[in-house]
Amino acid sequence: MTTYRGYTQNQIVALIDHTLLKPEATQADLETCIKTAIDADVKAMCIRPMDVAYSAKALEGSSVLLCTVIGFPHGTVTTATKVAETIDAVKHGAIEVDMVMNLGLFASGQYEQVQDDIAQVVKAAKSTNPKAEIKVILETCLWSEAQVIKACELTEAAGADFVKTSTGFAASGATTDVIRTMRATVGDRLGVKASGGVRTLDALIDMAEAGASRVGASGTPAILLEFAEKAK
Repeated sequence: MTTYRGYTQNQIVALIDHTLLKPEATQADLETCIKTAIDADVKAMCIRPMDVAYSAKALEGSSVLLCTVIGFPHGTVTTATKVAETIDAVKHGAIEVDMVMNLGLFASGQYEQVQDDIAQVVKAAKSTNPKAEIKVILETCLWSEAQVIKACELTEAAGADFVKTSTGFAASGATTDVIRTMRATVGDRLGVKASGGVRTLDALIDMAEAGASRVGASGTPAILLEFAEKAK
């Protein structure tokens, strides 16, 4: 069995949330995303809310989990709006929702409100489908290490399933240092997703070795091509 840095191709694709979140992405882009996700047998496909119903039907019969984003990309819509978005997405087939933490409330130190915002989305998702999982996007490039730790603690207290670094639409994305901090904070109790700027096979493996259990990637074909070239 061929491996690269100790990883098989199956282990690589099991880490990947194949992503298409560009607001200007076309229907043709979505079709390509779906085909890539199915052909590569990635763990999940993360797409815009408007694409959920169509994608759910397209993924029928595959093992790819369907993920969408909530309160994206700034997290500053009202909690009621996030709840409505979540219920709609899960009803139409999303099994994972990546919600953006309320960045303004967090920056203001209004931690109870931040936790409640997350908890309401968790409740909405799991009451619609008990198997639904919630990842909370922290936008880690905005915060100090202490703030990242606090955000992870709020996420866990609110009952979410994952902490996630980034939307991919801020100044920068995931780093191995912040992944280590997040993993150290949540232990093995929550998943950790690295997202934003992970474009190469080595970068993906670096994130996994730092503690990421999922990696968001829009360039999955290029990553798998690298694996085919480098694996022995």
